[in-house]
Amino acid sequence: MEWYELFVGFLLGVVEGLTEFAPVSSTGHMILVDGLWLNSSQFLGQEVANTFKIVIQLGSILAVVVVFRDRFKTLLNPKSLLTLRQSGTTRQFNLVHILIGLLPAGVLGVLFEDYIDTHLFSVKTVLIGLVVGAFFMIAADLSGVKRQTTATLDDITYKQALGVGLIQCFSLWPGFSRSGSTISGGVLLGMSHRAAADFTFIMAVPIMFGASALSLYSKWTYFTLDTLPVFVVGFVSAFLFALLSIKFFLKLINKVKLMPFAIYRIVLAVVIYVLYF
Repeated sequence: MEWYELFVGFLLGVVEGLTEFAPVSSTGHMILVDGLWLNSSQFLGQEVANTFKIVIQLGSILAVVVVFRDRFKTLLNPKSLLTLRQSGTTRQFNLVHILIGLLPAGVLGVLFEDYIDTHLFSVKTVLIGLVVGAFFMIAADLSGVKRQTTATLDDITYKQALGVGLIQCFSLWPGFSRSGSTISGGVLLGMSHRAAADFTFIMAVPIMFGASALSLYSKWTYFTLDTLPVFVVGFVSAFLFALLSIKFFLKLINKVKLMPFAIYRIVLAVVIYVLYF
């Protein structure tokens, strides 16, 4: 294992950690950075390189668990498991919300995994996802903010959770952004930006873990022990930088909303297109 290969793993982990929870598409950024400059497929092989971009998201998952550890303790407490506490009009966020939010994209992800890996992991498809997702975010900021009725995570209804889950299906297209689609969807359905972001981050844990496990299982025959150090380095760097970016983003999102991220996505797509196409 050469130092350059470990350096590539580290850089892709940094890109994953910094962009996973911002609505700019971490997978899209990794595909752009890798496809245009790093070329990890040259030493990992295309199948393993694609899986690497999915599996190092486990580092970001661990960062979410650390940041939201108190919430996860409540969710997994047997006394409050799958319960709904009523106090006036206040609800308690529970595992049913997560399950409802996960089902639509989870089912489609399993059905179309091979197609997505084969046909959508390219620079051109990512650029399309960046631009289309950006306009969706702009629409959410312009219209959704006027009808916000859900201020916190515990105010989210099952109907809103299902709506966000359906909208999350767009994120199966690399570049569209899972957090971008779900936060925008939440805002359009009446959530505050912070409530939508909290729901997005917590829901990310099972869906990203499932996607990583499925990719590892289906591509297992392509792996060798030589690739393990790259995965470890990518995992660690993704965890550390995700830990920083989550805390920063949660403080920022209610102040700046989605518009700056949407503009960044459009500018990035235009610059990449002009320079390379």
